[in-house]
Amino acid sequence: MARLDYIHYDFHDASLGENGELVWTKQTDKAPIERLPQIYWANHSGWDEVNAWALDRAASDTVDDETVKRSMKYLYQYADFIEGEQIDWRHFPIRREQQVLRRFRKHLIKQRDEGTLASSTVSNCMSTVIQFYRFADLHNLIGNSAPMWKDRLAVIPFHDTAGFKRTAVRLSSDLSIPNRKTIGVRLEDGLLPLHADHMNQLVAYTAKHATEELHLMLCTGFFTGARVGTVTTLTVTSLQTAREDPRTPGLFLLPVGPGTGICTKFSVKGDLMVPKAVLDDLKKYSLSTERLLREAKARPEHKDLLFLTRTGRPYAVGTVDRLVQDLRRRAVKAGMRFMANFKFHQSRATFGTWLLDVLLTSGASPTDALGIVREAMLHKDETTTMGYVKFRTTTRAKQKAAIAFNEAFTGFRSRDWDSEDA
Repeated sequence: MARLDYIHYDFHDASLGENGELVWTKQTDKAPIERLPQIYWANHSGWDEVNAWALDRAASDTVDDETVKRSMKYLYQYADFIEGEQIDWRHFPIRREQQVLRRFRKHLIKQRDEGTLASSTVSNCMSTVIQFYRFADLHNLIGNSAPMWKDRLAVIPFHDTAGFKRTAVRLSSDLSIPNRKTIGVRLEDGLLPLHADHMNQLVAYTAKHATEELHLMLCTGFFTGARVGTVTTLTVTSLQTAREDPRTPGLFLLPVGPGTGICTKFSVKGDLMVPKAVLDDLKKYSLSTERLLREAKARPEHKDLLFLTRTGRPYAVGTVDRLVQDLRRRAVKAGMRFMANFKFHQSRATFGTWLLDVLLTSGASPTDALGIVREAMLHKDETTTMGYVKFRTTTRAKQKAAIAFNEAFTGFRSRDWDSEDA
């Protein structure tokens, strides 16, 4: 399948040499672009049109680097889809339902309705893909005569700083997907935690039927709440320097974020709370023959990474997602129906709800519990942590209501309707 990679890009000027040959000269007045996102197909060739769009945006002063990376992640999802469906990205036949963009739109809506993707993710993904096609169409990169979509003007009312009502007009299309508000309480990225029994089943299954790397990654997610981007950048050195929490024996603090080489969302700096049993398993794996063989194949800058592929490359987030997809299919066939829509990030949601429940049932005040969970999960915004509190409160209320309703219904069903006071 397609993959998303990051390169170091230097700007060059093209000119003809004395013998008419093409000569490239590095531009010294332009700073290079570090970690420019690029998409490659399964045959290792680049998706030149998308990569040119990424370069065009990264080189401009109007789009920041994080926006470019986020946009390319959405295009990577699209690349995965069209390669899996074996469709060309310029496939626009007369029958609209067969056009590649409308098929992708249908695919995104299905994932949203199944709960696999958050509504906001689906909406932003479709919007980003359309932005790329506008760029490609403007530069005549598609070569298509059939209409790809119908444009329309959307009028958005708003109030200015003085309180006067104004309207803004923006260009939209009939392919856009509205960001519908999810009914019910959900956690980060619109996902739900696993039930404790289901988590135990999954961990037991991966221990026997998954690669050791994926099993340990999932265990790290379930028992530390780390995001997949953090797990894939853990280092052997970080395991050795993790320090035991003086207030909680058996719990180790592992520094992550800027300055550690371990990635976190929004570059938040903090400590992962790692149970001793999990840390011991990770240390044991770091010294295993299998990992050392992978380390021998890795580049010098990657040798300290804990998790490496068989070819000695770092695990990309997309690679882990594909491994989870394959695991999901096999687990469902094995009778684990709760795995039908499982995503790696649910391990984080499971850890957050479990930690909050333990703290509150142990007598911690809601304020203290909120602070500990926020610190453990490296939340930049406290409102994200509040979502776990709301979810826990709502879930408990629903459980009590269900028990009360069941008891009432049982009495209602067993009532003797022939008696006088029935």
